[in-house]
Amino acid sequence: MKITLDWLREHLDGDFAVEDVVATLNRIGHEVEGVENPAEKLAGFRVAKVLTAEKHPQADKLQVLTVDSGPEVNGGAPLTVVCGAPNARAGLVGVLGLPGAVVPANGMELKVAAVRGVESNGMMCSTRELELGDDHDGIIELPADAPVGTAFADYSGAGDPVIDISITPNRQDCMGVRGIARDLAAAGLGTLKPLDVPTIAGEGAPATEIRTDDPEGCPAFYGRTIGGVTNGTAPEWMRRRLEAIGQRSISALVDISNYVMFDLGRPSHIYDRAKLDGALVARRAKDGETVTALNGKDYVLADTMTVIADDSGVHDIAGIMGGEHSGCSETTTDVLIEIAYFTPERIALTGQALGLTSDARSRFERGVDPAFLDDATAIVTGHVLAICGGTPSAITRAGTPPVGTHHIDYDPARAETLGGIAIDAERQRDILAALGFGIIEQGTHWQVAVPSWRRDMDGAADVVEEVTRIHGFDAIPSTPLPRSDGVAKPTATADQLLERRLRRAAASSGFHEAVTWSFVSERDAAPFGGGTWTLANPISEDLKVMRPSLLPGLLAAAQRNQHRGADSIRLFEIGRRYLADAERPTLAVLMAGDRSARGWQAGKPAPFDAFDAKAAALALLEAAGAPADRLQVMEPVAAGQIWHPGQSATLRLGPKAVLAEFGALHPALTRGFDVDGPVMAVQIFLDAIPAKRASGPARAAFTPPALQSVRRDFAFLAPATLAAADLVRAIRAADKANIVEARLFDRFAGQGVPEGQVSLAVEVELQPVEKSFADAELKAIADKVVAAAAKLGAVLRG
Repeated sequence: MKITLDWLREHLDGDFAVEDVVATLNRIGHEVEGVENPAEKLAGFRVAKVLTAEKHPQADKLQVLTVDSGPEVNGGAPLTVVCGAPNARAGLVGVLGLPGAVVPANGMELKVAAVRGVESNGMMCSTRELELGDDHDGIIELPADAPVGTAFADYSGAGDPVIDISITPNRQDCMGVRGIARDLAAAGLGTLKPLDVPTIAGEGAPATEIRTDDPEGCPAFYGRTIGGVTNGTAPEWMRRRLEAIGQRSISALVDISNYVMFDLGRPSHIYDRAKLDGALVARRAKDGETVTALNGKDYVLADTMTVIADDSGVHDIAGIMGGEHSGCSETTTDVLIEIAYFTPERIALTGQALGLTSDARSRFERGVDPAFLDDATAIVTGHVLAICGGTPSAITRAGTPPVGTHHIDYDPARAETLGGIAIDAERQRDILAALGFGIIEQGTHWQVAVPSWRRDMDGAADVVEEVTRIHGFDAIPSTPLPRSDGVAKPTATADQLLERRLRRAAASSGFHEAVTWSFVSERDAAPFGGGTWTLANPISEDLKVMRPSLLPGLLAAAQRNQHRGADSIRLFEIGRRYLADAERPTLAVLMAGDRSARGWQAGKPAPFDAFDAKAAALALLEAAGAPADRLQVMEPVAAGQIWHPGQSATLRLGPKAVLAEFGALHPALTRGFDVDGPVMAVQIFLDAIPAKRASGPARAAFTPPALQSVRRDFAFLAPATLAAADLVRAIRAADKANIVEARLFDRFAGQGVPEGQVSLAVEVELQPVEKSFADAELKAIADKVVAAAAKLGAVLRG
């Protein structure tokens, strides 16, 4: 919200500068986003008088002017200026831009330049060039008595600083200049002036009937008619203030309505009675009704919305935007003033449904003062009579505004116990009184009467906030949190430590961490079984479903990277999957593109394959403390939907305990996400990893073996369906006392190997403890290895 310093002084009496206002606003919780002084962009522009105007010798449409710009310019001597404006003439008083000035409209710096052979020392300006209006047909014409040589910013009153304030959603009372002034006065910056509310009785009943047929959406609908008005131009002071905050001056009647809204935070509407047919009624819209709003767009309404209508149809979307058919024009002579109270929730839902925002909606949906209808009607009427004239009727009060008495039980000691600062009870009483609260003392407790304009006040904590805010949050002492003596105890949970360890492990393996949305579209969730949880009010249709997997977000990230020319994509994310029974912590890895770049040694770039995914899964599981050497490789859970049926698997501790799934994603899935090439992925289910024992014997100190280990190679013919990991696991378990490691180092299928079989070569490492192995001992161990392999259908090759 924007206000000007001069406008603020209409409500606040005191000696203060714009710097004082900014500092106080920031101190009491109203963040100032910026301060703009319009006078700065008018530097170098002066009030000047045209002394002579002669035709340019080289151009029919140009004139050569001699201009008096005051004694401070050119030693008081007239300047020569070339001008093409049709209204330029001797005796005209206008605005001269001197060399060095920057034209606000286009950023052009004025210089001394020859125009068709005649030197020009500046430019006579139009209102559009100075961004003071849309007129560009001629140069500005000021009154004949305007002081020549005066800076135009000073003459026009443009030196009024504009303060841009960020109003938090709970402070509906500060959506007008007066609300800001009230807070500043409570903080000690000046004194709040009494609000001038005229007393206007009116004559007779309104010429148009006013009523509300929707007490739920519009509990109160006040109004009166005024006949014999003249809708001309608003006074200069009103236009200047509105234009300073970015509002375009339209006409006196429209400007009055806008002025009261920004001045007092109270929207209103003024209708041209000649455009109304019958009674003006607040009612529910009918399904399918349409209205053309002031922005020129047509809106289709629903029966959950409140509208203002007459016998002919809808004129306004209540509390949000008026219709273009009932607006006032220069021919308006009879008007109807509407001051209504609309239910905030109804306004918010209607605005969201229509996708329509306005200054009125921002105030009504926060909640305007329900006790201010009479005063607002009188104030708007007073402005209309003073500016446009006319004869007012009496006020019609349809409905009853929801004005209730709200008291909060409050103990002044809570400012210290809850707010952290000891504030004298008398000081608290003064602050609350300055903000409009009433106080009834009941022993050590108070009954605090909440003013009608503070819809945000609910309990004692809100009173504490108001007292400490005005007293000064900066006065709250910094108090360290208590801590026990000695070395600080760790605060991270086991789950947090696990995630940190995995994050470091993934990053050290060359993966880049991604942070994606926890929401996906219904289309993206469908391949993963669909989303169990759907948001009722999503920020967009593409972020509607709580993700059932982390892979949709990583696939979308891979797609964006590929479209930006990335050749190798290695991403990981630690997050939550949202399933029907619970949130499941998960680590997902995605690899796409080239594993290694092309080069003179390898030639073409090598793509990722399923073995890269398996290696990543095992490395991360080992970093997580899982028993990676005891995991079984089994079929994937969703082969044919998410995973490639021949290039994917799961890692399990037994048939049911699935710790991870890995492999190539199904090509149909990657095509649906517009990701090129084979894509490898891993999902590790962190909540399935067995937790470490809380306590146990300390690990023995590492002692290097005294004797050298022995390695033996075994080559087996095994069924092609046998998982190599199962064979390696069986060999390792054949003699646990002597076999310390078993590793697959070759897999071959082809010439010399029977069809349906595969050759698997395993290196076995034996470690003697007390003495070296004898030949008989080595043969006995080898027999155990062959026997263990035979149980799986593997036969030692000859």
